[in-house]
Amino acid sequence: MMRSLWTAASGMKAMQFNVDTISNNLANVSTTGFKKEKVEFEDILYVTMQNAYSAENAQRPVNLQVGHGVVSRATARDFSPGNLEQTSNKLDMAIEGVGFFAVRGVDGNNYYTRDGSFKVAMTDEGKMLTNSKGYPVLDQDGMEIYFDGDMANYEIQPSGEITYKDIETGVTLPTGQYIGLFQFENPMGLEAVGGNMYRSNSATGEPLIDFETENPSTIRNYFLESSNVQVVEEMVKLITAQRAYELNSKAITTSDEMLQTANNIRR
Repeated sequence: MMRSLWTAASGMKAMQFNVDTISNNLANVSTTGFKKEKVEFEDILYVTMQNAYSAENAQRPVNLQVGHGVVSRATARDFSPGNLEQTSNKLDMAIEGVGFFAVRGVDGNNYYTRDGSFKVAMTDEGKMLTNSKGYPVLDQDGMEIYFDGDMANYEIQPSGEITYKDIETGVTLPTGQYIGLFQFENPMGLEAVGGNMYRSNSATGEPLIDFETENPSTIRNYFLESSNVQVVEEMVKLITAQRAYELNSKAITTSDEMLQTANNIRR
């Protein structure tokens, strides 16, 4: 009887983690570039009471087994694109494709993001392109991006190239700098660190320069990518998780009542 208590308890624990994940998705429904997550579950240890077998005088086509519940094994992030929302800010950029922007954190490490709400920070070296937290946005060579002239004359091309328009001649000139876009062999392995940023690791592989890949991404400035969370879908998942939690709770209550009945038996 105790087995059913622990089995149902594992179900409640797994559903609680599921609700936590769904809640995080709903909380970030308006977060720029946010990618929703889903929990992947796995059944755990089985006790085999009798194996299936085939003998001369008898046949048992199926096993007799009982499981010990469920465990949350992984959270898979869905990198499908969100809707593009138009803005009036030239430095707002959205990625069409699977690429990521790169920024450098205060610890000197590179981080990757789909949030293209960039700003210009005044530094000793000049006007530097940064994210909202002041982290430098990197070019394709991993270097900071600086602007020398009037920001109104700069344009971001779909390829990520930064160009400058000469007002006197009306000629658009290349600056030699590109907004860095990077791809990963296994983006599912990226580790979320908060602040709309991800950290690469051995599971993701080394970052690949986007334009050198078979399917390069493009940049749309004056746009931002919204979250890919679908509120209705998440609400359905939330209701399902709540009902599963209640059912596991009911299983614990039923097991407890059965134990109580057994303990009350009089000879």
